[in-house]
Amino acid sequence: MATGKNIRTYYQGTWHDGDVPVMKAADHAMWLGSNVFDGARYAYDLTPDLDKHCARVNASARALMLTPTVAAEDMVEIVHEGLKAYSPEQAVYIRPMYWGVESGYSAIVPADGGEIGFAICLEEVPMAGPEVSTTLTRTGFRRPVLEDAVVNAKAACLYPNNARMLAEAKAKGFGNALVADALGNVAETATSNAFAVKDGEVFTPVPNGTFLAGITRARHIENLRADGVVVHETTMNFADFHAADEVFLTGNVHKITPVTVFDDTQYQIGPVTRRAREMYWDWAKSE
Repeated sequence: MATGKNIRTYYQGTWHDGDVPVMKAADHAMWLGSNVFDGARYAYDLTPDLDKHCARVNASARALMLTPTVAAEDMVEIVHEGLKAYSPEQAVYIRPMYWGVESGYSAIVPADGGEIGFAICLEEVPMAGPEVSTTLTRTGFRRPVLEDAVVNAKAACLYPNNARMLAEAKAKGFGNALVADALGNVAETATSNAFAVKDGEVFTPVPNGTFLAGITRARHIENLRADGVVVHETTMNFADFHAADEVFLTGNVHKITPVTVFDDTQYQIGPVTRRAREMYWDWAKSE
């Protein structure tokens, strides 16, 4: 089922209106999970870091033993062509995707040099307002390590684990889950990277190979440091988040999401969170 509305699909060299079929029953990805994607955003007539998202979907494909077929710069041009059907007032989720079509060794490995599927899906998905927040709880599920899963890719096969986390959080009455890595340190949430603010300084889990250090995460860190804010990428535990003055999440869909509750701890939407949002869109406009 589609996430948004007003869908357009780029497939086999042209744009189509609607959510068109792109995969067949015997495709490798259909039954063996060799599909990757990325997410970028069109909002306020801007496409922040679109080139980086297009480059990352190619890197994700290679991590799943798929050979990318579209150069990142060409992907950017295709996306901009597709976005001409939308107005500047519409917010659009941009999702380029690859998947394995042919099976190779033992059927399990995608075919070396075989056909690779490629599509881009555009969906109108509104941006959340600055006062829209979420709540967090802990979960019994953890982020895997590279030896267990393809955590170096934005791969669809990783998301059933995230779904378990979200379902558990929802059942407990929370909006998202703050997730540990294999050692019990905080990694991220089920859907996005996590930040804590304490005494005006910002802390975020150091990338340790168990989660994708997001493109939007990196942009916020760069903006905050340029504004004179001290940002620490460090090992963090759950107590660090309980002790924080502010907590916020970063990800492509809404760029920054304030957190107002973590289990029994409550927060206000604080000045650092508000400033980070303001700087992000100021940067995007400057680009």
